[in-house]
This record gives sequence, structure tokens and C-alpha cells, in this order.
Amino acid sequence: QVQLVESGGGSVQAGGSLRLSCAASDIGNRRMGWFRQAPGKEREGVASIYAGDTSASYADSVKGRFTISQDNAKNTVYLQMTSLKPEDSGMYYCAAGGTWQFPLAASYYGYWGQGTQVTVSS
Repeated sequence: QVQLVESGGGSVQAGGSLRLSCAASDIGNRRMGWFRQAPGKEREGVASIYAGDTSASYADSVKGRFTISQDNAKNTVYLQMTSLKPEDSGMYYCAAGGTWQFPLAASYYGYWGQGTQVTVSS
């Protein structure tokens, strides 16, 4: 029903920036989120946004460095990442359909993109 395609990943030096994009077939009233997974680690909720909310949700590890935004006219959600650290490396996934109670919980999202790789070197 909802197709998601991520782009914008790549390799950067620590302290650098990247902006990830997620093109959606239809955002509608769905909650959107960004998740990441590094080798040997569980999938982690990074950021989430919902049009009706007053503020977005962020993992403590990225708060103050990452910003999630949404352009409904373009059906696109973005993740602006600044001051990147090596521990930010991983596969980043865009997702749709979460809940307000647990905005960073992956299990509540029903639609997922294929991911885009982010590698931050020292």
C-alpha cells in the first residue's frame, strides 16, 4: 500500500553532515520514522514525526544533532544529520505507520523502505 525509497546515504568523516530522504507513495496521516541498524546491534529508533504533533521524537543518542522533517506536498520525509560520529554508522531505514505511544518502536511500523547505508569514519 505504501512504498518507501530512501536516498542520501554515503561515507563521511566524523563531524560531517548528511541529509537522508525518504520518498513515499503516500504519507497521508501516517507517522513517519527513521531507524538504523549496525552490525551486531538491534534496530534502533532514531527519529519520528507526525504532522499533528507539536514536536518530533528523537533517540537520546542523536538529540541535538539530527532533525527530522516532512514535506507533505512532496510526500517526502528527511533526516538532517550533523556532527556525525562513527557510532552513527549503519543501515538507515525509513518507515511509516507507527503509534504516538511508542514513536520510536519499530514493531509498530507497518511499511519499510529498503535502507540506505551511512558510514562515518574517524
